Amino acid sequence: MKSLWKSASLIALATAFAPAMALAQDEPEGAAGGSLVDELVITAQKREQNLQDVPIVVTTVGQQALQDAGVRDVKDLMLVTPGLMVSSTANESSTVARIRGIGTIGDNAGLESSVGIVIDGVYRPRASTGIGDLGELQRVEVLKGPQGTLFGKNTSAGVINVISADPSFEFGARGELTVGNYNAREISGSITGPILEDKIAGRLYLASRQRDGFYDVRIGNGPRTQTDDMERNYWTARGQLLFTPNEDLKVRVIADYTSRDESCCAATTYVRGPGAGSLDLAAGQTATLNPVRRGSRIGYANRTGDNSVIDQGLSAEATWDTPWLNNATLTSVTAWRNWRTEIAQDADFSVADLIYRRPDGSFSTEFDQFSQEFRLAGEAGPVNWMVGLFYADETLDQHTPLVFGNDLEEFLSYRFSANTNAGRLADLAAVTPGTVFIPGEGYDDSYHQEARSLAFFTNNDWEINEALTLTVGLRYTSEKKTLEAHYDNIGTSSDACFAANARRAIITGQLGAAGAASYFGTVCGAFNDYAFDDATTNQSNSNDELTGTVKLAWRIADGILTYGSYAKSYKSGGFNFDRARAAIGTISEDTFFKPEYVEAYELGVKTTLLDGNLLLNAAAFYQEFENFQLNTYDGLRYAVSSIPLVVSKGVDADMNWRTPLEGLSIQAGVTFANSQYGDFTPAAGVPVRLPGSRLSGAPLWSSTLAATYVRPIGETLELRAAFNMRYSSAYNTGSDLNPIKAQGDYHIYNLRVGLGSQDERWMVELWGANLTDVAYAQVIFDASFQTGTYNAIYAPPRTYGATLRVSF
Repeated sequence: MKSLWKSASLIALATAFAPAMALAQDEPEGAAGGSLVDELVITAQKREQNLQDVPIVVTTVGQQALQDAGVRDVKDLMLVTPGLMVSSTANESSTVARIRGIGTIGDNAGLESSVGIVIDGVYRPRASTGIGDLGELQRVEVLKGPQGTLFGKNTSAGVINVISADPSFEFGARGELTVGNYNAREISGSITGPILEDKIAGRLYLASRQRDGFYDVRIGNGPRTQTDDMERNYWTARGQLLFTPNEDLKVRVIADYTSRDESCCAATTYVRGPGAGSLDLAAGQTATLNPVRRGSRIGYANRTGDNSVIDQGLSAEATWDTPWLNNATLTSVTAWRNWRTEIAQDADFSVADLIYRRPDGSFSTEFDQFSQEFRLAGEAGPVNWMVGLFYADETLDQHTPLVFGNDLEEFLSYRFSANTNAGRLADLAAVTPGTVFIPGEGYDDSYHQEARSLAFFTNNDWEINEALTLTVGLRYTSEKKTLEAHYDNIGTSSDACFAANARRAIITGQLGAAGAASYFGTVCGAFNDYAFDDATTNQSNSNDELTGTVKLAWRIADGILTYGSYAKSYKSGGFNFDRARAAIGTISEDTFFKPEYVEAYELGVKTTLLDGNLLLNAAAFYQEFENFQLNTYDGLRYAVSSIPLVVSKGVDADMNWRTPLEGLSIQAGVTFANSQYGDFTPAAGVPVRLPGSRLSGAPLWSSTLAATYVRPIGETLELRAAFNMRYSSAYNTGSDLNPIKAQGDYHIYNLRVGLGSQDERWMVELWGANLTDVAYAQVIFDASFQTGTYNAIYAPPRTYGATLRVSF
């Protein structure tokens, strides 16, 4: 509570002075040359509008503010956007974005996102495919609440809309060099300018970023050799061409390529469970952190965690002011994207050799997507109208092999014999010791999914009079998904499951019902069930959805806009990319989960004061989700459940203020979001703690504060200082809401101070991120096979360094 009041006082202090300043001064110093409101142009409704005229909750951050906050990728946007949380779990490709506490856990490729990520008009199929260096930006817009009418499916919680810098017909070049702790080395550069007079312009951006890992890793007997983890190592290239053959036509072509090759993601022991002694015996050493030191960022892994990502794409956006329908504008966005990741992993997060994924590229996920959007927009008297079509063709291939390690059978035998019998598993199944989980065997499953989606949409603003505007939007979406899943057990380990199942009565007599259930859940877990030996299933599903929105905006006075809105949106259904069964020896061929629906209501007010230099906005929201898609992990497998009802309600408020103190700007925001499961009776496999509880990753409160101060020094120099703060109240990180997985509230403070030339030719900056070195958990999760043991993956620690920027 003290931390909450601390955040509230910082934001309230900034806000409280605003009305007083408004009374004291009609036009703030520094307001000459255009007001703040004039600069805040957004495209939340797919046409350029002023932020204060759009009846949607939008956090917009411009290029300079993003640079001041050190924003490089989508994860960094949390620092400037209240109510947004972006986190990674088992690896960087398992990323989830949440807005107002609503999001889809990213470990399961079959689940699509609740928060859509759109970069230069191109939709990214999963949150993880939007994680990367964003390059040179115009701005980023975070739209809160369902946005399905214009942005389509899988935007039921909101949209992160990224707009990069266009090529310019004026020559320019920029360079940036950064060094920091953890041996950070970053270099980037760009060049832009005309290629053919005023007809063709280009822009090229290149960047390379490296940093040592901030996790120290104990590797035991190997074969891993790298003793750090959570490193950074990638390079990216982005090239653009802008064609303007005449004043009516503009074509922008973008090609980008990013390559990442990193070690990720070690975990710290959060709780050592009762099986830790068995693990130590099997490993012949202390296998996990003991004693536990939460927040220490010390990991244990005897296997490598090499991760690689290739992200590439090509897009073309053409805008034509046609001679039709009162010069209506036709826009076409054509795009191809390919994203592939290969992951090696020590899947038991210990130096015992239990289970792992090989560093040979065999565990991989690949998205290949083609998309096409057409929009025709124009004016007809008091109506601004838009009609459009969107088509997407997506192919998803995933291979998920898992390998049994040298210590797995011995560890589990110790666990089932109170640490007295290294052959206990085999004895119970009446098989030869060492044949229950044969080292090097395991499983090798693959999934091939094809998805095609076609949508027609319209969005129309009717200016009833000077004060009232009615917005009506509809979208019809037709989608079909097919999945072919091939399951295969490698080797003969699953024969032990068959043998044990034949002795079920005998084993139950020896272990009792509870002990037998645990034994069969281990020896005959889905990962070792003989039914999955060279088995193939095929599934298909089609659905058609009609969604839409209605908004009424009322400008009750100059500088005051009020609005109310209703929106209905949905998130696609899909297939669980994991093994499912009805019983031991019986595959469940239906892994489909239902689409998720949301109906949302919002009441808001946007005020513009101080001649456009102070913006105060607030909105109350209420959102009901039906068939909420919940992805859970029990330490061995993923399961997807449809929760009947989730309700998210609360308030968003934000302030953007160019203060009377020349050079000082303040941006602040706060979100209160109570996102809860409804009351229901959990079905089999659904965590029993859910009914009536708050969702995981859903803090009640989150707030941000950004203050920037620019001051000339003498005739030629300039001082620039930027301070950023983010606060989050407590939340649970686990989808099962186990109280052990709770994360307390925390503050993050960043500071950047620079000295450079007033003509922006150069600047040297000193910066620090997470200045108080807060260790907060992105996720706390069950350890594989280790009942009662939990691991945590922490966010980055304090980092600091220096940056040199030059421009020509």
